[in-house]
Amino acid sequence: MPRLKLPDVEIEYTVDGPADAPLLVLSNSLGTTMAMWDPQMAALTASLRVLRYDARGHGQSSAPPGPYTIAQMGADVQALLQGLGVARAHFCGLSMGGMVGLWLAVHAPAAVDRLVVSNTAALIGPASGWNARIERVRAGGMAAIVDAVLARWFTASFVASGSPFIALARGMLLGTSADGYCAACAAVRDMDQRDDIARIVAPTLVIAGTHDVVTTPADHRYLADRIAGARYVELAAPHISNLEQPAAYTRTLVDFLT
Repeated sequence: MPRLKLPDVEIEYTVDGPADAPLLVLSNSLGTTMAMWDPQMAALTASLRVLRYDARGHGQSSAPPGPYTIAQMGADVQALLQGLGVARAHFCGLSMGGMVGLWLAVHAPAAVDRLVVSNTAALIGPASGWNARIERVRAGGMAAIVDAVLARWFTASFVASGSPFIALARGMLLGTSADGYCAACAAVRDMDQRDDIARIVAPTLVIAGTHDVVTTPADHRYLADRIAGARYVELAAPHISNLEQPAAYTRTLVDFLT
């Protein structure tokens, strides 16, 4: 896969779909890689050109010393678009990826055509919880948190179901650089976009999960109420909604973008 070399990081990315179609950027959640979007790719690439990438500190991208910021992650996306010669694209992000999308829509509005943010929030606290998670990973690596994270990402019945998406999620978590994960945790911990989101002008879809205990439906209604004209959709899904409810998520996404 190609890599974008920036002064402080190298970003692994891939582009699929028709070369002349509108571009959609997909942004992964904390502790995952671009592979999290595999269930959506067949439907999306039928009508869209799709750019996937591993966020800094994740997957095959490099993990420079942290802490990171959401602004840095947004600048990484801007650099990817510039490198591809794309001035404007749709953007869809889940959890941490959604936070990046909010930042881009506020600070680089000309670059965002349609915006989809799912299972995310303008602020996720408290800081003490993120600090405790960082300390656990520093002490015991990613294996120290993987089961607890999966229990927050998915419903108990889905975890017990033997779905290949649970194996995918576990593998992505365990494969994440511990240093990169901690640095990205700090970015989420320190983010507060509550005063900024009202500046978003892009047509926006907010996807919530009824069973999401990480970013609740109330967090998503907060976004939808403050972004002018935003559409709110709630799926019968947990935090990583695109993996546990892939058909409903994909249908919602495609309907909005096309």
